[in-house]
Amino acid sequence: MKKKVYIIAVCILFIVPISAYLINNRASKQVYEQSFISMDTPMQLSAYGPKAKNAVDESQKRLQELNNMASTKIDTSDVSKINNAAGKNYVKVHPEIIKMLVASQRYSKISNGVWDITVGPLVNLWGIGTDTEKKPTDVSIKSKLPLVGYNKVSINEKDNSVMLMQPGMAIDLGGIAKGFAADEVDKIYKKYDIKNGLISLGQSSIYGVGKNGKGSPWSVGIKHPRSDESDNYLGIIRITNQGISTSGDYQRYFIQNGKRYHHILSPFTGYPVDNGVMSVTVVIDGSVPDNGMLADILSLTVFGLGPEKGINLINSMPKVSCIVTTTNYKVYTSSGYKDKISDLNKDFKFAN
Repeated sequence: MKKKVYIIAVCILFIVPISAYLINNRASKQVYEQSFISMDTPMQLSAYGPKAKNAVDESQKRLQELNNMASTKIDTSDVSKINNAAGKNYVKVHPEIIKMLVASQRYSKISNGVWDITVGPLVNLWGIGTDTEKKPTDVSIKSKLPLVGYNKVSINEKDNSVMLMQPGMAIDLGGIAKGFAADEVDKIYKKYDIKNGLISLGQSSIYGVGKNGKGSPWSVGIKHPRSDESDNYLGIIRITNQGISTSGDYQRYFIQNGKRYHHILSPFTGYPVDNGVMSVTVVIDGSVPDNGMLADILSLTVFGLGPEKGINLINSMPKVSCIVTTTNYKVYTSSGYKDKISDLNKDFKFAN
């Protein structure tokens, strides 16, 4: 019997690492820009036009509202309330949380379980990216596996309520919340008629509005997955009215006995994904609804699927493209994507 392997790839919210870097796109005139911390992540918003300050200030406020809903660190957040009530009762939450949960379940089904937000117990067990990170025992990992499964989340859309069906379950929206937030900021930019600007939420979830101050597309550098130098890039991607998300095994990890243990976990094995993928970058056209949220989901899903299956999925979706970088320093691309990445680092070669 052919064995199916199901993978999850979930970024942990509020400890999200920087995986893509903005390259010298700042405008010289008529730009309002703010750098700040939200969702425990350094963020940067810039906008052009007479209402730029209004757009950025309102966006910053909106990001804090979303943080208060989705944080696993805030006791009064919707996510904390859902997790605390696991196996007990339904919890009424904000419509924004319902939207993220419904989207998560949809892509869990599409990916046959590759995407799954119920990995919270495993995330907490490993603690990767925290002061308590460690390799758990096989016994402790196996004890958490029965608590994982997207089909164990019951959503009542009519009254915006949610229940995790087993005690001890926990959701983590870290792989979707920043992308969702980018979409919300983009709505605010449209409200204030911002034609050009940059939405950089931790720099792993980015949306380029129009063009930069020089009238050129926004340039985003994808970090070299095996270099500690912040200005060493895998390559450059230029975006105009597009969202971009990058996920990698280099973002949060520790090495023990020569082996890398990273934060992208399998809900069926309980261990970090080990399929030869180092990095995935997804770009989605701004005309696609919820493009930021979808880019986050897909970058992690493709990471779990691997180059062949991941690219097949992306090729089936209009106005979506991706690159996949593997541990043998090969770069795989979806249809037409090879022409969208420039200045490919000499350490890498295109595989197709």
